[in-house]
Amino acid sequence: MAQLQVNGLQIEYDTFGEPGADPILLIMGLGTQMTAWSPDFCNALVAHGHYVIRFDNRDIGLSTKFEGAKAPSKFRYVLNHFLHTPLRVPYSLEDMASDAAGVLEALDIESAHVVGASMGGMIAQLMTVNHPERVNTLTSIMSSSGDPGLAPARPDVVKHVFSSRPNTGDANAMLKHLTKTAQLISSPAYPRSDEDWHTLITAAVQRSFYPMGFVRQMAAIVADGSRVERLRTIDKPTLVIHGSADPLVPVESGIDTARHIRGARLEIIEGMGHDIPPQLVDKLTSMIAAHAKT
Repeated sequence: MAQLQVNGLQIEYDTFGEPGADPILLIMGLGTQMTAWSPDFCNALVAHGHYVIRFDNRDIGLSTKFEGAKAPSKFRYVLNHFLHTPLRVPYSLEDMASDAAGVLEALDIESAHVVGASMGGMIAQLMTVNHPERVNTLTSIMSSSGDPGLAPARPDVVKHVFSSRPNTGDANAMLKHLTKTAQLISSPAYPRSDEDWHTLITAAVQRSFYPMGFVRQMAAIVADGSRVERLRTIDKPTLVIHGSADPLVPVESGIDTARHIRGARLEIIEGMGHDIPPQLVDKLTSMIAAHAKT
């Protein structure tokens, strides 16, 4: 792994495959490191003829952290929700989309197929809106248009992920919390063992433990609001993938995303939740690779 200088930040990245192959840029979601794009997932795309780039978003993993930057208070979130008062945030999703475009520029890659998961899907959408010259095709996975009228996450998931997040620097407490989070939002039709989840989450925590990045990234999502009008400007070939059993970002959000992007193709995966289970790697990468040929 290595770092790039992007928008005045150090962005951690790595690659799979041959640089001369058709490039795919992978963008991960809220508080999640690039390693959540598993080597199996990346290598499957390589087998389809692609050069795969994954990176840590700002404020997470091994990329630049915004130490000391304050996220909005709970009171500000309340004002935003009820009175639509703008949130003042350390950075925006559009800044993060600029980072993603900057990764390609720093690697001297003119354009790529852009794939984003969850918040990464939002970033990929905005990269396509604001930097269309860098995007060949767009794939938005388990993401949303940001329309405030969409169905919310399942109540027990909201309570666990957002209300009961440990306010502590104790890595073991966060490990337990993150493992339970993964189990709550994972795909019911494609389960993983407790041991598998523990191994994956332990590796992530050992690589980087930085809860404040989650808080500031969440603020960026809320501040971005609805992307509906912006999505309507997209004219790139778009694939929207969503799980029918997603408890964090319900499937209606994927349906709504596809509705607002001209010509978008929607693929709903039965039994898939808010993760990329190993059992679906071949199916998902085949979908993405076929879409890249459009």
